[in-house]
Amino acid sequence: MDSTAQQALTPKRQDAAATWWRQAAVYQIYPRSFADLNGDGIGDLKGITSRVGYLEALGIDAVWLSPFYPSALADGGYDVDDYRDVDPRIGTLADFDEMTAALHGVGIKVIVDIVPNHSSNRHRFFKAALDAPKGSSERDRYIFRDGLGANGELPPADWQSVFGGSAWEPVGDGQWYLHTFAKEQPDFNWDNGDVREEFLTTLRFWSDRGVDGFRVDVAHLLMKELPDVLPTVAELARIDEASGRHPLRDRDEVHEIYAEWRKVFDEYDPPRIAVAEAWVTTPERRAKYASPLGLGQAFNFDLLTADFDAAQFRRIVSDNLLQATVTGSSSTWVLSNHDVTRHATRYGLAPLHGRNVKQGTEWIIAGAPEDQIDREQGLRCARAATLFLLGLPGSAYLYQGEELGLHEVAYIPDGRRQDPAYIRSRDAGAWSYDGLGRDGCRVPLPWSTDTSSYGFGPGGAHLPQPEWFADVAVSVQEGEPDSTLNLYRRAFALRHELQTAESLEWLDFDSPEVLHFRRSNGWEVVTNFGETSVRMPAGEVVLSSRELIGEELLGQATVWLRR
Repeated sequence: MDSTAQQALTPKRQDAAATWWRQAAVYQIYPRSFADLNGDGIGDLKGITSRVGYLEALGIDAVWLSPFYPSALADGGYDVDDYRDVDPRIGTLADFDEMTAALHGVGIKVIVDIVPNHSSNRHRFFKAALDAPKGSSERDRYIFRDGLGANGELPPADWQSVFGGSAWEPVGDGQWYLHTFAKEQPDFNWDNGDVREEFLTTLRFWSDRGVDGFRVDVAHLLMKELPDVLPTVAELARIDEASGRHPLRDRDEVHEIYAEWRKVFDEYDPPRIAVAEAWVTTPERRAKYASPLGLGQAFNFDLLTADFDAAQFRRIVSDNLLQATVTGSSSTWVLSNHDVTRHATRYGLAPLHGRNVKQGTEWIIAGAPEDQIDREQGLRCARAATLFLLGLPGSAYLYQGEELGLHEVAYIPDGRRQDPAYIRSRDAGAWSYDGLGRDGCRVPLPWSTDTSSYGFGPGGAHLPQPEWFADVAVSVQEGEPDSTLNLYRRAFALRHELQTAESLEWLDFDSPEVLHFRRSNGWEVVTNFGETSVRMPAGEVVLSSRELIGEELLGQATVWLRR
């Protein structure tokens, strides 16, 4: 850690209350798909409150709530109409306060999603921009440009949105606005003081309501520098994104914004925390977001695109622990979230061997053929990978339903899909982003087997649930000692008991398919990535992802030892 970063860690910020996040287990809740109390088919805040006992029994340290703000759901709630309110379909501010109090009452922290790159097209700022003329202060809050052609009838540039199609949308007076994502998500102009103040006010609003931290959506995209003559897609592709000078992504100036946010976080005792979603090109660029002078932590998504492979896992862990040492932050570990194919499914498919695509995408586009997936292997590897991850120093971010061993819901009728990634790809006649979209990991959870929505709520579910949910519902797994749910519960409880300094030591093993590391207090983790059993090292076995046969560790399994 450099001296400036070290000085930023004041004694107040080094105490236990301020550093809880460094090795926390954080459970991501996608509110619309967690639990529905009022029976309208959409999960709600009261539903979360009704399941606080389940979350407490699970043993997590914090929940991260995906967006619950008023929204037209053009992008699953990431098109925000009002950053300081709750979508009426999900609840009220009073419901939010009740939920927060209930979670805090059992020792669970609350992290909320903040979406600063763009608002929805129904936000008061954007409505004002459309009502105002070209060159107005209202339009300066977003990124407007004159169109090309005699009457501005052509987009200002050939840029494509993440969801497919043009990244520019006309407004009828010769001007177009930039939207990196859906057309309902206009990009803010972060050079504008009104925008900056809007978000400082928002951070204080939720912090004052007891929120403990923020997950910052696409944190690398905020600052943009657009010349009068916009570059083409081909010209953009030739610009080095690691330079900090790319016109659209990961500009150095973005850290001035997060330095302002850090001042707000530090107004509170304990300070509020933040974690960046920053898709950047190098570990050095990601480290800037994890600076204690800024957001303090950044996701690493390396495991999301890795095979279940010893060499890949060791390289990823070593690289990210080195980054944490440099920044003074803690590492983050993620196997699933609301944007990717669930890891139980990914691990049941053929390895990628370094191909630059997301695991699961090709299989789903192909119609999810059962002869190409080994579901039992996928679950074995998922359980082993989870125990490996939970043994690492740093914080673990888990996604709702993975504690049930859920696979991706691969088949959803076209008329029921909601993800704009799918809709825009379908309409454009080309597969972009994730092909069939991300609905398969957002299907409402199965809580029991006694209702049509598997206990999600009394009125059905907004995405169709498969029949196999009956086999993996919470009510079923609670009664099975070796279920994935009970494995997670035991793992979280032991993790609290065993947790120690943020370091590890790699230990030699006579098989290249086995990783073995030791934490500073004698806690050891051994993962067999191969299919052939190996002899376990000496030590007291405290947890295993698979049954043990004598002193043999079966293939695709992890064991925790204590010396």
